[in-house]
Amino acid sequence: MRAAVQHQIGQDKLEVFDDVEAVGFGPGKVRVRIRATGLCHSDLSAMSGVLPQPAPFIPGHEGAGEIAEVGEGVDGLAVGDRVLVCWLPACGACPACKRGQSHLCLAGFLNAGTANYRRPGGDIFGFAGTGTFAEEVVLSAPCAVPIPDDVPFEIAALIGCGVTTGIGAALNTAKVEAGSSVAVIGCGGVGISAIQGARAAGAAEIVAVDPVQSRRDAALRLGATEAVAPEELADVKGRLTGGEGFDYVFEVVGRSSTARTAYEATRRGGTLCVVGAGAMDDNLQISMFELFFDEKRILPSLYGGGDVLRSYDRVIRLWRAGRIDLEGLITHRVRLEEINDAVDQMRSGEALRTCVTV
Repeated sequence: MRAAVQHQIGQDKLEVFDDVEAVGFGPGKVRVRIRATGLCHSDLSAMSGVLPQPAPFIPGHEGAGEIAEVGEGVDGLAVGDRVLVCWLPACGACPACKRGQSHLCLAGFLNAGTANYRRPGGDIFGFAGTGTFAEEVVLSAPCAVPIPDDVPFEIAALIGCGVTTGIGAALNTAKVEAGSSVAVIGCGGVGISAIQGARAAGAAEIVAVDPVQSRRDAALRLGATEAVAPEELADVKGRLTGGEGFDYVFEVVGRSSTARTAYEATRRGGTLCVVGAGAMDDNLQISMFELFFDEKRILPSLYGGGDVLRSYDRVIRLWRAGRIDLEGLITHRVRLEEINDAVDQMRSGEALRTCVTV
């Protein structure tokens, strides 16, 4: 089968091969025929080494498709079922799951250390234990979540990560209140999903902050009340909040410098929600005095900060009701053999989400 492979961390281009095999099928597993996958910035972070990932590997973790084969002991799934790929499934039995924090379950991360592909030259890992830039993938059954028939594959793929992460950050983690002021720093697919979550929650002012004009334009189409370049943030903070700062600020870049900017844009007693996935050695510095005196809440948000199955269902219901626009997030479409075009579009900031047809 065909798949896009990165041989070494730091490699700029992916190579598409037709001699890749999805391996590991057996009890408790399913084989999924991927129909659509999105390119998330986390894929680029794994390719560059910002996020830890063994190589060689197949990127991609936003995927959707059909069940092609069901292993022994798998209940609730059958051949032909339409599913999305959940890269962080909950085991239901660990302390985090029992506390009701299933998004912090570590069971899914264990999948990342086991190769689930092979070529004649040796084993290949799938990013985050998945690897959806391939025609097929073998997954643990909880990673395959059934979707309703009215949800297109390309929409379901985005729900599997970026949309759930951004909307969940606004609704689950920050718990944006109606009538509040919001700023979102970093307006790719996840950032604009946070904007849509804030709009669904009833925020009065939603300021999108991004250096790329096309992303600012998209943010205005998809829920922001204002969109500015980073150097204009201080001015809009003064104009809209009297210099006090925003009630909620979302950092969706994954860098300490933008997290510091977000902290300074947050009002005293407000909430800074850190959504971007950054490097392990990139440290955010905040003095003990300002931490105490400003009483700003700093809330990291992993995968939307809530039960992902409930979050998927909520996103689908909001989409059906016309409260959020998921189609508008897809700015480009390519075929698997054109995957490097999608990588370039994401690196340049040209694309919010590129849908890859597999």
